[in-house]
Amino acid sequence: MTTQGQDQADREREERWARQEEAASSATRDIADVPAVEVITTAAVHLMSAAAVKVGLAHDPDAEIDLDEARKLINALAGLITAGAPEISDMHARSLRDGLRSLQLAFREASVIPDPIGKGPGEKWTGPVN
Repeated sequence: MTTQGQDQADREREERWARQEEAASSATRDIADVPAVEVITTAAVHLMSAAAVKVGLAHDPDAEIDLDEARKLINALAGLITAGAPEISDMHARSLRDGLRSLQLAFREASVIPDPIGKGPGEKWTGPVN
């Protein structure tokens, strides 16, 4: 390719990248515009979803169950909900607590050797779950 042809190809590529970058930046929300309640609840929902898969509540539980990973996710979720509850209002916190409790019970059910009451994932922050 000639130098002139290469220069033209480079300009076209840069223009295409500029258009893609502009489209991507217009599609994303500025994090400064997102309320803290939304950030906290979104993070909790992501943790909850990942924990549900790891505890075996997904389509193929035998292939996806990983209780060690589930324990970590449930612990993180319990800490986030406990710390964030005063900030996000009772309306949001109540549904997150219900989801957390369901995960804790599902974990206990999936465990071959259940943890003692009060020692299961997240129970350090939530108290015993039966």
